[in-house]
Amino acid sequence: MAKKAKNFKKSKTGAYVSMGTTAFGALSVYKQVKMARQDNDTLRLIDAAVSAAAIVTGLAILYRELKRLGDDDVLLG
Repeated sequence: MAKKAKNFKKSKTGAYVSMGTTAFGALSVYKQVKMARQDNDTLRLIDAAVSAAAIVTGLAILYRELKRLGDDDVLLG
């Protein structure tokens, strides 16, 4: 029987996985923007902008969590 990973979300690996899945959502937003522009649908374009803001905010929160965990990654400074 496999054990569940405790506190996975609060680990560096969990933060990286969360960042990856959150960034993957950007593909969906891109497709939504492309379709909205093609159809001249302002409401869909606004929805895509709000979704993009949520993705950016989510990535910022995860970045802050990585900094808090004391990641020694060169890219994070």
